[in-house]
Amino acid sequence: MPRPFDRCNLGRVPLERVRAHDGAGTISFCRVASAEQLSGALNFIDLAELPPGASIGRHQHADDEEEFYLVLSGSGTMERDGERFRVSTGDLIRNPPAGTHGLMNDGAEPLRLFVFEAKRSP
Repeated sequence: MPRPFDRCNLGRVPLERVRAHDGAGTISFCRVASAEQLSGALNFIDLAELPPGASIGRHQHADDEEEFYLVLSGSGTMERDGERFRVSTGDLIRNPPAGTHGLMNDGAEPLRLFVFEAKRSP
């Protein structure tokens, strides 16, 4: 069983290259904490970095999950339930349960993103 999550330095976590939800190109990614390491309210905590031109492809979560994106740096275009809008450093975006969403880095700099998925209470 994994050790409970306590703390980490996001500047030092090891990132791996992955293709996220059939998006464009590859992103750098780290699962900072999994459900087994958390208290039960969260499914996971991730750190992701999208280079210019890369994306997290459009995808959907279950109806008992909601996901939050916190933009740490950079900018891009978010698609959520058919709506497109700009996101940039400091934006916190809620992706509601069963909603469809994706993110494209259409800027000139890397887009760093903190992602956490919460379990929806009954």
